[in-house]
Amino acid sequence: MQPTLLILAAGMASRYGSMKQIQGFGPGGETIMDYSIYDAIRAGFTKVVFIIRKDFADDFKALMEPKLKGKVAIDYVYQDLHSFTGAYPVPADRTKPWGTAHAVLCARDAIKEPFAVINADDFYGRDAFEKAYKFLTKEVDPKTQSIIGYELAKTLSDNGTVSRGVCQVDASGNLVSIAERTKIYQDGDKITYEEGDKKFTVPFDSQVSMNFWGFDASIFPYLEKLFGEFLKEQGTNPKAEFFIPIIGDKYIKEGKGVIKVIPTSAKWFGVTYKEDAPGVQESLNALIKKGEYPNNLWK
Repeated sequence: MQPTLLILAAGMASRYGSMKQIQGFGPGGETIMDYSIYDAIRAGFTKVVFIIRKDFADDFKALMEPKLKGKVAIDYVYQDLHSFTGAYPVPADRTKPWGTAHAVLCARDAIKEPFAVINADDFYGRDAFEKAYKFLTKEVDPKTQSIIGYELAKTLSDNGTVSRGVCQVDASGNLVSIAERTKIYQDGDKITYEEGDKKFTVPFDSQVSMNFWGFDASIFPYLEKLFGEFLKEQGTNPKAEFFIPIIGDKYIKEGKGVIKVIPTSAKWFGVTYKEDAPGVQESLNALIKKGEYPNNLWK
């Protein structure tokens, strides 16, 4: 059974104003998401499922379908505030969806096979997709999930601080916990993060999560159960979000299985600050020059 790539794109409309304004970084106007899909296809993924908002589905399909037709199977899932809430009354002041783990849950009926989850606007690199594909075809099972671990030093921005989920890994290479560290930056020859008015250093080669996960499809009923618990505990808080690391944390603590941390040598990049955009373009141009990608991805 070939794995599926699930792309979290439901937040794009709010960030970009409309789908037509998604920024092109490649020579042919390719978005960061195009490069992820290209890498996934050449690694062996045969299906892509996009999680989007229904109100910009037409624009999104017009953007993606001409490029991908005949190259990979495509499906769409809509993240809606009322999806999987059951009898729980959604608070009137709740306007934003319930977070990344809820977005994954919304894909339950579209995915019956092992799958990877990524953000639409992060560049993950070819090596990461090849390793994810290998895991999802050879190692995944109901008691073994995965996360791609990036070297912290390869995920920083020159234009400001970033937040990263720093992974604690055991001797077997399995995830013990993810600690969300905010205000991380390079400080001379070390990497620093701030908490309150204190500063701490983190090793350069610390493994961090960039939200690239690998799951067995049996995770969906567990996700639904945890979402029900989340609604009972935090559903009345208009800002509470049900994030994927919450699932990872509970999965480990409840003894459901292990989450393997798969290290990648790839350099992550994304647009945390608008000033990052030229750097993203330069990075892509350098990869194209090296022959890693063609000038036009979809010709």
